[in-house]
Amino acid sequence: MRLLLTLLALSLSACGFQLRGTAALPFETLYIPNTTGGVALDLKRNIQSGTRTRVIDDPKSAQALLELSGEGKGRNILSLSGAGRVRELQLVYRVNLRVHDGKGGEFIPATTLVATRDMTYNDTDILAKEAEEAALNREMQSDLVQQILRRLSAARAAKPVVN
Repeated sequence: MRLLLTLLALSLSACGFQLRGTAALPFETLYIPNTTGGVALDLKRNIQSGTRTRVIDDPKSAQALLELSGEGKGRNILSLSGAGRVRELQLVYRVNLRVHDGKGGEFIPATTLVATRDMTYNDTDILAKEAEEAALNREMQSDLVQQILRRLSAARAAKPVVN
């Protein structure tokens, strides 16, 4: 049994597997407005638990300000049945963001991140499909938070905006 556990541990370390760990963000303090729900709340929780950066409530004393200017969910019809009923939907979750220092320098210029998921739809299973849609929306939100964290960790020192 010990030999099997040892072999398993060695094979995992040999394949390059590594736990996610903490992300290194290029600033010590970050201001995120409206952290009452959605992507902003998840992002605040992930930054507080997985980085050394502190999320603060005063934008004037923050090294970086994260603006989430638009967060929206949508549904697009992908296909219809012969009777004109919806068969497939595409769920879309969109977030607009910008990270700046409040003095004219930008860490991340205005960017739009989009996550999509396709799902089948059936009128007879409406409650199950609503639950599936809610689960897919939570998954897309989590994916967008991880994308934002990766972009924040790859951000460089604020560059002045030239007009």
